[in-house]
Amino acid sequence: MKKTEGKASSAALRRARAHDLCVLLKNNAVLLVALAAAGITCFFVPPDGEYAGYFDLGTLSCLFCTLLVVGAFKNIRFFTFTADFIVRKFKNLRNVVLALVFVTYFGSMIMANDMALITFLPLGYFALEAYKERKVLAFTCVMQNVAANLGGMLTPFGNPQNLYLYSYYAIPAGEFFAVMAPPFVAAFLLIAGVCLFVKKEPVEVASVQPEKPSSWRTAVYFVLFALSVMIVFRVFPYYCGLAAVAAAMIFLDYKAFARVDYALLVTFCAFFVFSGNMARIPAVREFFSALMAKDPLLFGVLSCQVISNVPSAVLLSKFTADYANLLVAVNIGGLGTPIASLASLITLNAYRKNAGGAKRYLAIFGIVNVSFLAVLLGVGYLF
Repeated sequence: MKKTEGKASSAALRRARAHDLCVLLKNNAVLLVALAAAGITCFFVPPDGEYAGYFDLGTLSCLFCTLLVVGAFKNIRFFTFTADFIVRKFKNLRNVVLALVFVTYFGSMIMANDMALITFLPLGYFALEAYKERKVLAFTCVMQNVAANLGGMLTPFGNPQNLYLYSYYAIPAGEFFAVMAPPFVAAFLLIAGVCLFVKKEPVEVASVQPEKPSSWRTAVYFVLFALSVMIVFRVFPYYCGLAAVAAAMIFLDYKAFARVDYALLVTFCAFFVFSGNMARIPAVREFFSALMAKDPLLFGVLSCQVISNVPSAVLLSKFTADYANLLVAVNIGGLGTPIASLASLITLNAYRKNAGGAKRYLAIFGIVNVSFLAVLLGVGYLF
């Protein structure tokens, strides 16, 4: 009997470990692909002294600082409290959906798209469950995903690919905003217009309001976030800002370091190696240079559908000086297929976890993403 129980226990343990491994691989799929891609290119371009020049330390420092401060905000539940406060102000289902979608839209301008989704997707599920309105859950999750991908396009720190391109091309701040304003406004109108189709059914909040975050910590973290933003805008050397923000967080909330998405940082490093090596392979350089010379906007969007928007930004930047079209391409290119953006994979996994299935979600996702991408591609060509 004991041997049988022991075998059953061992089998259960193996199944649990296999499940944990599958979850780990699924949650870090983009990182694993990036590492594999970088490793493969190393066979064609063996490591040498030029590898050191691949890494954009300014981009990595800016990304680390913003992720660190956002982690501190999350530890005091600032974003959850703010989003919940906003949602409670609305009394019908349409307004609730609009609030959930647009808090994600504007939140991604500050937090970056994947962090905005990690923060606000659970709030959407929580709120709709409290309202007993699961029928619009799939639609709301899709629109939050679209909002996260498109809302962050306006600011250099709103999307990781923006941060990289802003630093790589040393784009003037005013020019960056001018390039991204037309698709940002078009995206806002598209999202608002689609959300207006939700019926104005009355709803009531049945949940407990989160505790208000510490006022003094909120104020200090805003100062540190402003400091991180100043790093992005090159107000002072990146290493000064990095040292100041890191030192402050050690004393204020050392646990925020555990909140940093180190996988994203390593992913960037892997893509730096991948793109740097690709640019040194003559046949690849000629091929990509020819394609980008013909139509950087269209080819950039198509590249995102296959290898996602962040690696597309890092790779294609080596083959074109047309940063305006590349910027638009890797932002609107986050729409389309589920692998076009890390944010889309985050949303899909979260929906599967909470709702149990994804057929309805994927159907709505496909219709909304393809139609939005077509319209925004047209806007990109117009401007």
